[in-house]
Amino acid sequence: MTRQMSLNAFLMATGHHIAGWRHPQAHAAGGLDLAHYQRLAATAERGCFDAIFLSDTLAMLPGQTQALQRMARTEHFEPLTLLAALAAVTRRIGLIATATSSYNSVRTLVDSFASLERLSGGRSGWNLVTSSNARESLNFGREQHYGHGDRYESARRFLRDVRQQWQTAGLAPVQVLAGASAEGRELAAAHAEVLFTAQPELAGAQAFYADVKSRMAGFGRHPDSLKIMPGVMPIVGRTEQQAEDLYQQLQELVEPVVGVSLLSDIAGGLDLGAYPVDGSLPELPPTNSGVSRQHLLLDVARKEGLSIRQLYLRMSAARGHHVVVGTAKTIADRLEQWFTQGAADGFNIMPPYLAGGLEDFVEQVVPELQKRGLFRRQYAGRTLREHLNITVAARLAREGDISNSEDVLDVPASSRASLAPTSEPHH
Repeated sequence: MTRQMSLNAFLMATGHHIAGWRHPQAHAAGGLDLAHYQRLAATAERGCFDAIFLSDTLAMLPGQTQALQRMARTEHFEPLTLLAALAAVTRRIGLIATATSSYNSVRTLVDSFASLERLSGGRSGWNLVTSSNARESLNFGREQHYGHGDRYESARRFLRDVRQQWQTAGLAPVQVLAGASAEGRELAAAHAEVLFTAQPELAGAQAFYADVKSRMAGFGRHPDSLKIMPGVMPIVGRTEQQAEDLYQQLQELVEPVVGVSLLSDIAGGLDLGAYPVDGSLPELPPTNSGVSRQHLLLDVARKEGLSIRQLYLRMSAARGHHVVVGTAKTIADRLEQWFTQGAADGFNIMPPYLAGGLEDFVEQVVPELQKRGLFRRQYAGRTLREHLNITVAARLAREGDISNSEDVLDVPASSRASLAPTSEPHH
């Protein structure tokens, strides 16, 4: 098999399950422990992951104080600072940091990623987000958060300006985007090289994959120049029963106040604590925060008729991302299915707790994927672009809004013949 999947290790302090920090083997204080992250980076690099992926927020996480103090996620390193430290103790693995276009300056972001790109020897990536956390506005002198459409309009201009300055400096960190709204899909089709998305079911993932890829031709881009990587939480066991027992253990550790608070955040900020926990989800007002995530929540609730309690238990595991419970073979089967059936080019792996959840995946699932020829056995290159098999030929940006610009990218030789850029690239 010539086509192989990409894998990122999405590291979230103590793990992605909302109660992962309470697992007996989890490092509950890992968010501010550099040695903890060094261990995780070494594990991911041993597993030949494409990259480490870090999220970020510029304000306290949404939710009730009594819930936030029971989540072990409120204290963590700023991603660029942490990845700069990890660049010194790793050699091959990519380093992807999230930074918002809503509350950053172009010059600061350009310089910060330029530093990481040079410190790491070409292993950096920028996950551009438009802030979904409305609390961030208060930290930057605004009484009200930017509207959803306004955030994406601003993001296009911000991205154009960043790329122009990087191009002048001869730099090109890998461009990552996250989201699934209509605006997010269009921006990704035009400019993303990696797209992170939450897709809980195969059919929905296939439809999303086909939609985004089909939009790319309108921007003079080949579909292979973008890696679509849904989030996946693997619950790994030596046996199916062991995996199921681990999943149930984590679910039982979810405190109701935390579950309801998490659900309220995903619902768009509506306080669900005022509603019966075993009743149905009320009608939700339109949100100015995570639009695509709210739609995902509503879709799951309506399809399955879940109560608020059932829904928060569903979301507590991976916040709407795909959860796979089973042995290495079971999990590899699922990843292979999505990879070969037009749902993904790779995956953002979201361990339920850390460090054990990542170690189980590397020690058990990665060898199974390698045995099937679905994943590399060793790194062939040294940069993140080489791992992804996407190299920059040119970034053409016409004057005006970035939505009118074109990205022409080199793709694998097997696909290059069908790429027909609309203009001659600049070198």
